[in-house]
Amino acid sequence: MASGFFALLDDIAVLMDDVAAMSKVATKKTAGILGDDLAVNAEKASGFVSSREIPVLWAITKGSALNKLIILPIAFLLSAFLPVAVTIILLLGGVYLAFEGAEKIYEWIFPHAAPEIDIPSRELTEDEIVAHEKEKIKSAIVTDFILSVEIVIIALSAVVTEPILNQILVVTVVAIVATIGVYGIVAAIVRMDDLGARLIRNSGDTGIINGIGKFLVAALPWIVKSLSVIGTIALLLVAGGIFVHELHFIHDLLHGLPSIVAEALTGLVVGFVALSLYKLLKFLFFKKTSSTDH
Repeated sequence: MASGFFALLDDIAVLMDDVAAMSKVATKKTAGILGDDLAVNAEKASGFVSSREIPVLWAITKGSALNKLIILPIAFLLSAFLPVAVTIILLLGGVYLAFEGAEKIYEWIFPHAAPEIDIPSRELTEDEIVAHEKEKIKSAIVTDFILSVEIVIIALSAVVTEPILNQILVVTVVAIVATIGVYGIVAAIVRMDDLGARLIRNSGDTGIINGIGKFLVAALPWIVKSLSVIGTIALLLVAGGIFVHELHFIHDLLHGLPSIVAEALTGLVVGFVALSLYKLLKFLFFKKTSSTDH
Protein backbone atom coordinates (compact mmCIF):
# COMPACT_ATOMS: atom_id res chain seq x y z
CA MET A 1 0.00 0.00 0.00
CA ALA A 2 2.77 2.42 0.99
CA SER A 3 4.76 1.63 -2.15
CA GLY A 4 1.67 2.30 -4.27
CA PHE A 5 1.16 5.66 -2.54
CA PHE A 6 4.76 6.72 -3.14
CA ALA A 7 4.53 5.54 -6.76
CA LEU A 8 1.47 7.78 -7.15
CA LEU A 9 3.40 10.71 -5.66
CA ASP A 10 6.23 10.02 -8.09
CA ASP A 11 3.81 9.99 -11.03
CA ILE A 12 2.34 13.30 -9.86
CA ALA A 13 5.82 14.81 -9.53
CA VAL A 14 6.72 13.70 -13.07
CA LEU A 15 3.43 15.11 -14.36
CA MET A 16 4.08 18.43 -12.62
CA ASP A 17 7.59 18.58 -14.09
CA ASP A 18 6.18 17.95 -17.56
CA VAL A 19 3.48 20.56 -17.05
CA ALA A 20 6.02 23.11 -15.81
CA ALA A 21 8.27 22.52 -18.83
CA MET A 22 5.38 22.67 -21.31
CA SER A 23 3.91 25.73 -19.58
CA LYS A 24 7.22 27.53 -20.04
CA VAL A 25 7.19 26.77 -23.78
CA ALA A 26 3.51 27.72 -24.14
CA THR A 27 3.99 30.97 -22.20
CA LYS A 28 6.95 31.86 -24.40
CA LYS A 29 4.77 31.37 -27.49
CA THR A 30 2.09 33.68 -26.08
CA ALA A 31 4.57 36.39 -25.06
CA GLY A 32 3.74 38.57 -28.06
CA ILE A 33 0.02 38.55 -27.29
CA LEU A 34 0.73 39.26 -23.63
CA GLY A 35 2.77 42.32 -24.65
CA ASP A 36 -0.12 43.66 -26.69
CA ASP A 37 -2.61 42.73 -23.97
CA LEU A 38 -0.48 44.67 -21.49
CA ALA A 39 -0.28 47.75 -23.72
CA VAL A 40 -4.02 47.73 -24.51
CA ASN A 41 -5.08 47.32 -20.89
CA ALA A 42 -2.62 49.91 -19.59
CA GLU A 43 -4.21 52.38 -22.00
CA LYS A 44 -7.79 51.42 -21.14
CA ALA A 45 -7.19 51.46 -17.37
CA SER A 46 -5.71 54.96 -17.41
CA GLY A 47 -7.53 58.27 -17.66
CA PHE A 48 -9.66 57.81 -14.57
CA VAL A 49 -9.65 59.73 -11.31
CA SER A 50 -6.81 58.35 -9.19
CA SER A 51 -9.16 56.86 -6.59
CA ARG A 52 -11.09 54.96 -9.29
CA GLU A 53 -8.17 53.41 -11.22
CA ILE A 54 -7.79 50.30 -9.04
CA PRO A 55 -11.58 49.59 -8.75
CA VAL A 56 -11.91 49.93 -12.54
CA LEU A 57 -8.89 47.69 -13.10
CA TRP A 58 -10.29 45.13 -10.65
CA ALA A 59 -13.58 45.07 -12.57
CA ILE A 60 -11.68 44.49 -15.84
CA THR A 61 -9.61 41.74 -14.19
CA LYS A 62 -12.75 39.92 -13.03
CA GLY A 63 -14.16 40.24 -16.56
CA SER A 64 -10.92 38.81 -17.98
CA ALA A 65 -11.11 35.84 -15.58
CA LEU A 66 -14.72 35.21 -16.64
CA ASN A 67 -13.66 35.39 -20.31
CA LYS A 68 -11.11 32.65 -19.75
CA LEU A 69 -13.61 30.51 -17.82
CA ILE A 70 -15.83 30.64 -20.92
CA ILE A 71 -13.04 30.11 -23.47
CA LEU A 72 -11.09 27.30 -21.77
CA PRO A 73 -13.81 24.55 -21.77
CA ILE A 74 -14.69 25.30 -25.41
CA ALA A 75 -11.02 25.13 -26.41
CA PHE A 76 -10.52 21.80 -24.62
CA LEU A 77 -13.66 20.30 -26.21
CA LEU A 78 -12.44 21.35 -29.67
CA SER A 79 -9.00 19.91 -28.96
CA ALA A 80 -10.52 16.58 -27.86
CA PHE A 81 -13.18 16.14 -30.54
CA LEU A 82 -12.25 18.47 -33.41
CA PRO A 83 -8.51 19.26 -33.23
CA VAL A 84 -8.45 20.65 -36.77
CA ALA A 85 -10.63 23.49 -35.48
CA VAL A 86 -7.78 24.58 -33.20
CA THR A 87 -5.53 25.04 -36.24
CA ILE A 88 -8.25 26.89 -38.17
CA ILE A 89 -8.94 29.25 -35.24
CA LEU A 90 -5.19 29.71 -34.82
CA LEU A 91 -4.78 30.77 -38.47
CA LEU A 92 -7.82 33.07 -38.33
CA GLY A 93 -6.42 34.58 -35.16
CA GLY A 94 -3.09 35.02 -36.94
CA VAL A 95 -4.84 37.02 -39.66
CA TYR A 96 -6.51 39.19 -37.00
CA LEU A 97 -3.24 39.80 -35.15
CA ALA A 98 -1.39 40.64 -38.38
CA PHE A 99 -4.25 42.96 -39.38
CA GLU A 100 -4.12 44.72 -36.02
CA GLY A 101 -0.35 45.17 -36.26
CA ALA A 102 -0.52 46.45 -39.84
CA GLU A 103 -3.35 48.84 -38.93
CA LYS A 104 -1.26 50.36 -36.13
CA ILE A 105 1.69 50.86 -38.50
CA TYR A 106 -0.65 52.41 -41.09
CA GLU A 107 -2.04 54.82 -38.48
CA TRP A 108 1.49 55.80 -37.43
CA ILE A 109 2.37 56.59 -41.07
CA PHE A 110 -1.00 58.19 -41.94
CA PRO A 111 -2.41 59.44 -38.63
CA HIS A 112 -6.11 60.23 -38.46
CA ALA A 113 -7.19 63.79 -37.89
CA ALA A 114 -7.98 64.29 -34.24
CA PRO A 115 -11.75 64.09 -33.74
CA GLU A 116 -13.54 67.08 -32.33
CA ILE A 117 -14.33 66.53 -28.68
CA ASP A 118 -17.34 68.12 -27.09
CA ILE A 119 -16.10 69.45 -23.77
CA PRO A 120 -19.01 69.61 -21.35
CA SER A 121 -19.75 73.05 -19.94
CA ARG A 122 -20.45 71.51 -16.52
CA GLU A 123 -18.92 68.88 -14.31
CA LEU A 124 -20.20 65.35 -14.85
CA THR A 125 -22.67 64.01 -12.31
CA GLU A 126 -21.84 60.90 -10.29
CA ASP A 127 -24.24 58.83 -12.42
CA GLU A 128 -22.55 60.05 -15.62
CA ILE A 129 -19.10 59.20 -14.24
CA VAL A 130 -20.31 55.67 -13.33
CA ALA A 131 -21.85 55.24 -16.79
CA HIS A 132 -18.56 56.33 -18.41
CA GLU A 133 -16.63 53.86 -16.26
CA LYS A 134 -18.99 51.02 -17.15
CA GLU A 135 -18.63 51.81 -20.86
CA LYS A 136 -14.81 51.72 -20.69
CA ILE A 137 -14.86 48.55 -18.59
CA LYS A 138 -17.16 46.85 -21.11
CA SER A 139 -14.92 47.91 -24.00
CA ALA A 140 -11.82 46.61 -22.19
CA ILE A 141 -13.47 43.26 -21.42
CA VAL A 142 -14.55 42.79 -25.06
CA THR A 143 -10.99 43.50 -26.23
CA ASP A 144 -9.65 41.15 -23.57
CA PHE A 145 -11.97 38.40 -24.82
CA ILE A 146 -10.47 38.54 -28.32
CA LEU A 147 -6.91 38.56 -26.97
CA SER A 148 -7.76 35.78 -24.48
CA VAL A 149 -8.99 33.55 -27.30
CA GLU A 150 -5.64 33.98 -29.03
CA ILE A 151 -3.66 33.40 -25.82
CA VAL A 152 -5.56 30.17 -25.11
CA ILE A 153 -5.41 28.87 -28.70
CA ILE A 154 -1.69 29.64 -29.11
CA ALA A 155 -0.94 27.98 -25.76
CA LEU A 156 -3.11 25.01 -26.75
CA SER A 157 -1.38 24.68 -30.11
CA ALA A 158 1.93 24.23 -28.27
CA VAL A 159 0.59 21.11 -26.49
CA VAL A 160 -2.13 19.91 -28.86
CA THR A 161 -0.38 16.55 -29.36
CA GLU A 162 -0.14 15.93 -25.60
CA PRO A 163 -2.73 13.98 -23.54
CA ILE A 164 -5.84 15.99 -22.73
CA LEU A 165 -4.95 16.19 -19.00
CA ASN A 166 -1.63 17.84 -19.85
CA GLN A 167 -3.39 20.23 -22.21
CA ILE A 168 -5.88 21.26 -19.52
CA LEU A 169 -3.18 21.80 -16.89
CA VAL A 170 -0.75 23.67 -19.16
CA VAL A 171 -3.28 25.97 -20.80
CA THR A 172 -4.97 26.70 -17.47
CA VAL A 173 -1.60 27.66 -15.96
CA VAL A 174 -0.90 29.97 -18.92
CA ALA A 175 -4.36 31.55 -18.60
CA ILE A 176 -3.86 32.20 -14.87
CA VAL A 177 -0.36 33.61 -15.39
CA ALA A 178 -1.66 35.80 -18.23
CA THR A 179 -4.47 37.24 -16.10
CA ILE A 180 -2.52 37.80 -12.88
CA GLY A 181 0.70 38.86 -14.61
CA VAL A 182 -0.80 41.29 -17.12
CA TYR A 183 -3.21 43.00 -14.76
CA GLY A 184 -0.68 43.06 -11.91
CA ILE A 185 1.78 44.91 -14.14
CA VAL A 186 -0.99 47.20 -15.44
CA ALA A 187 -1.91 48.09 -11.84
CA ALA A 188 1.72 49.00 -11.15
CA ILE A 189 1.91 51.11 -14.32
CA VAL A 190 -1.29 53.11 -13.80
CA ARG A 191 -0.33 53.91 -10.20
CA MET A 192 3.24 54.87 -11.06
CA ASP A 193 2.50 58.57 -11.49
CA ASP A 194 0.59 58.64 -8.18
CA LEU A 195 3.58 57.11 -6.42
CA GLY A 196 5.80 59.71 -8.10
CA ALA A 197 3.54 62.56 -6.99
CA ARG A 198 3.57 61.26 -3.41
CA LEU A 199 7.37 61.06 -3.42
CA ILE A 200 7.56 64.65 -4.70
CA ARG A 201 5.23 65.91 -1.96
CA ASN A 202 7.10 64.06 0.79
CA SER A 203 10.57 65.12 -0.43
CA GLY A 204 10.03 68.84 -0.03
CA ASP A 205 10.92 69.39 -3.70
CA THR A 206 14.60 68.54 -3.13
CA GLY A 207 16.92 65.55 -3.10
CA ILE A 208 17.08 62.12 -4.73
CA ILE A 209 13.56 61.12 -3.67
CA ASN A 210 12.21 64.20 -5.44
CA GLY A 211 14.14 63.25 -8.58
CA ILE A 212 12.76 59.70 -8.49
CA GLY A 213 9.24 61.05 -8.08
CA LYS A 214 9.59 63.38 -11.05
CA PHE A 215 11.07 60.56 -13.12
CA LEU A 216 8.10 58.27 -12.35
CA VAL A 217 5.58 60.97 -13.29
CA ALA A 218 7.41 61.84 -16.53
CA ALA A 219 8.07 58.20 -17.47
CA LEU A 220 4.46 56.96 -17.40
CA PRO A 221 3.37 58.26 -20.86
CA TRP A 222 6.65 57.07 -22.39
CA ILE A 223 6.18 53.59 -20.92
CA VAL A 224 2.65 53.35 -22.33
CA LYS A 225 3.89 54.48 -25.77
CA SER A 226 6.81 52.03 -25.63
CA LEU A 227 4.46 49.18 -24.76
CA SER A 228 2.35 50.09 -27.78
CA VAL A 229 5.38 49.89 -30.12
CA ILE A 230 6.67 46.67 -28.56
CA GLY A 231 3.19 45.17 -28.68
CA THR A 232 2.82 46.01 -32.37
CA ILE A 233 6.14 44.38 -33.26
CA ALA A 234 5.22 41.36 -31.16
CA LEU A 235 1.83 41.09 -32.89
CA LEU A 236 3.45 40.86 -36.32
CA LEU A 237 6.07 38.35 -35.13
CA VAL A 238 3.49 36.14 -33.42
CA ALA A 239 1.17 36.27 -36.45
CA GLY A 240 4.03 35.57 -38.83
CA GLY A 241 5.23 32.72 -36.64
CA ILE A 242 1.78 31.12 -36.75
CA PHE A 243 1.76 31.07 -40.56
CA VAL A 244 5.41 30.04 -40.93
CA HIS A 245 4.98 27.07 -38.56
CA GLU A 246 1.47 26.00 -39.58
CA LEU A 247 1.68 26.41 -43.38
CA HIS A 248 4.54 24.38 -44.81
CA PHE A 249 4.67 26.17 -48.16
CA ILE A 250 5.46 29.46 -46.40
CA HIS A 251 8.11 27.75 -44.30
CA ASP A 252 9.68 26.20 -47.43
CA LEU A 253 9.55 29.53 -49.26
CA LEU A 254 11.33 31.46 -46.49
CA HIS A 255 13.53 28.76 -44.96
CA GLY A 256 16.70 30.57 -46.12
CA LEU A 257 15.91 33.65 -44.01
CA PRO A 258 16.55 34.01 -40.27
CA SER A 259 13.40 32.95 -38.42
CA ILE A 260 12.70 36.41 -36.96
CA VAL A 261 12.98 38.01 -40.42
CA ALA A 262 10.74 35.35 -41.98
CA GLU A 263 8.12 35.81 -39.26
CA ALA A 264 8.21 39.61 -39.43
CA LEU A 265 7.97 39.58 -43.25
CA THR A 266 5.09 37.09 -43.21
CA GLY A 267 3.26 39.08 -40.53
CA LEU A 268 3.64 42.31 -42.51
CA VAL A 269 2.46 40.76 -45.79
CA VAL A 270 -0.55 39.01 -44.24
CA GLY A 271 -1.39 42.11 -42.20
CA PHE A 272 -1.33 44.56 -45.08
CA VAL A 273 -3.24 42.18 -47.37
CA ALA A 274 -5.93 41.85 -44.67
CA LEU A 275 -5.92 45.62 -44.10
CA SER A 276 -6.24 46.32 -47.83
CA LEU A 277 -9.19 43.92 -48.15
CA TYR A 278 -10.84 45.48 -45.10
CA LYS A 279 -10.47 49.01 -46.48
CA LEU A 280 -11.72 47.89 -49.91
CA LEU A 281 -14.82 46.24 -48.43
CA LYS A 282 -15.41 49.25 -46.20
CA PHE A 283 -15.14 51.58 -49.21
CA LEU A 284 -17.53 49.45 -51.30
CA PHE A 285 -20.03 49.21 -48.44
CA PHE A 286 -19.85 52.97 -47.80
CA LYS A 287 -20.29 53.64 -51.54
CA LYS A 288 -23.28 51.31 -51.72
CA THR A 289 -24.83 52.91 -48.64
CA SER A 290 -24.30 56.42 -50.05
CA SER A 291 -25.90 55.50 -53.38
CA THR A 292 -28.88 53.92 -51.59
CA ASP A 293 -29.41 57.09 -49.53
CA HIS A 294 -29.54 59.19 -52.70
